Amino acid sequence: MTQGITAVEGIRVGHASDCDACTGCTVILCEGGAVGGVDVRGWASGTRELDALGSHHLVAEIHGVLLAGGSAFGLDAAAGVMRYLEERGFGFDVGVTKVPIVPGAILFDLGIGDSRARPDAAMGYRACQAARAESVEEGSLGVGTGATVGKLFGVRHAMKGGVGSASVELTGGLRVGALAAVNAFGDVRDPSTGTILAGARDPDTGKLADTVAQMKEGRLRRAFYVQSTTLVVIATNARLNKPEAILVASMGQGGLTRTISPVHTTFDGDVIFTLATGQVEGDVNLVGQVGAEMVVEAVLRAVKTATSLGGLPSYRDLHP
Repeated sequence: MTQGITAVEGIRVGHASDCDACTGCTVILCEGGAVGGVDVRGWASGTRELDALGSHHLVAEIHGVLLAGGSAFGLDAAAGVMRYLEERGFGFDVGVTKVPIVPGAILFDLGIGDSRARPDAAMGYRACQAARAESVEEGSLGVGTGATVGKLFGVRHAMKGGVGSASVELTGGLRVGALAAVNAFGDVRDPSTGTILAGARDPDTGKLADTVAQMKEGRLRRAFYVQSTTLVVIATNARLNKPEAILVASMGQGGLTRTISPVHTTFDGDVIFTLATGQVEGDVNLVGQVGAEMVVEAVLRAVKTATSLGGLPSYRDLHP
């Protein structure tokens, strides 16, 4: 475990997992409200409540983010997050009640485990009950339970992905953290060495195959194959407005381009959210740059802490 994204004041993280069905969800709660932003890449995203993150939307702050497996079915889990927050009096005040604003995004994990089991409202509620401000649990749990990476040859020749998190504190008390759920079509590389840590495995040898190299040799997936997507939340205690939060999310995509190869494909629906809790001054360009660096660390930790599940090996199996 690592302190990770919860090093930012006001952020709590909770997971709910179904290891038998290989699915789950993760909530990042900011009950006190946070200025939000989002950036979406790739052609296969599944999302909810992104309008609330627009720079001209009436709602100024959001109260949590849901990341779920289960493909579009998993968006149901947000209802449980909303119920949990409303019961505790958190949300956008509309007079008769407070309406929690909970954007969300899903990844596709129906290819392993039980495709009929998906995150629902009850699971979203349990994830909130498990949320804490202490160290973030990482690996093959929550939204990362059924996450996989390297699907050029199909999911059965992929490897396990998972959830990872990282954070840093800078001069003046500025904190920036990230949480990543890595379920990419491409391979995950260590940008400092270029080494593939987890990815597509050759169907004949079981060894790492290097997706981009294989694609250059003509091995392409042309069929409708939407079993991917990496989901990220960047959090900071900096005071940002909505356009700045959106910029931080956009800059954070640079962390994915450094670690996932190929990235932002037609098979991926990569989504990065920003949460700014607003306790200290912080330059948006610095926050964006450091946010991208934390995305790199979170992605690497996601695959390094993953465990074998659903018959697929993990980084730890290849690098004992």
